[in-house]
Amino acid sequence: MNTTILFLAAFFASAVEMVEALTIVLAVGVTRGWRSTMVGVGAATLALAAIIGSLGPALTLLPLNAFRLVVGGLLLVFGLQWLRKAILRASGFKALHDEDAIFARELAGARSAARDDRAGLDWYSFTLSFKGVFLEGLEVAFIVITFGGSRGGIPLASVAAASALVIVAVAGVLLRAPLSRVPENTLKFGVGVMLTSFGIFWGSEGAGAHWPGGEIAYLVILAFVLGVALLAVRWLQREHAHLAWTPAPVPGEAGGEA
Repeated sequence: MNTTILFLAAFFASAVEMVEALTIVLAVGVTRGWRSTMVGVGAATLALAAIIGSLGPALTLLPLNAFRLVVGGLLLVFGLQWLRKAILRASGFKALHDEDAIFARELAGARSAARDDRAGLDWYSFTLSFKGVFLEGLEVAFIVITFGGSRGGIPLASVAAASALVIVAVAGVLLRAPLSRVPENTLKFGVGVMLTSFGIFWGSEGAGAHWPGGEIAYLVILAFVLGVALLAVRWLQREHAHLAWTPAPVPGEAGGEA
């Protein structure tokens, strides 16, 4: 059960980040050419693979409980970060992620940037595509590494991430447009819930806790985190609506000011 949820969490987390990276790569490639852009993509992919290959085995050298505590803590950090942003977006306090707007902005930037050739490459295209893929993929790399603490571990999470990469890349090649119809905000909400739940489950085990029912307890934690997140969205939606409809104070009506 945990293996299935682990695969889904790694897959959807990777898909969301890859969609965002694809938007940057498409804007640069369409505007300035594909050779330098794809070299940047390849270099970033190799760098991410090196991080996973070096840090993953290093974590497994820790004692089991310490390993679970570290893994749980990292997943909790990532999960709460994703969940916080998703809650703020769902409640209206933060703008929804808009791939079309980001694509238009990157397109304008790529068109206006001066050409700077280095080592036979358009340096703007190379650096922007490298930075986009590397930064978006860095979070995925650490999620893949931390998932090494469960059954299936790093190989399973790596397969999930690679599957997401292939699907997003193929869709991007076929459509030649940002994947704006992908429900990114909903996916981030779901991934945030799953990562936070994994973090609580593994972190507590690493600290010495024993969950009644074993892996079944994860579903209870998942339901609890989801319920709290939905309640937070509902409460913040009411607060947002209240702030939107509260009239601004009229000068002179309070404090006796003229």
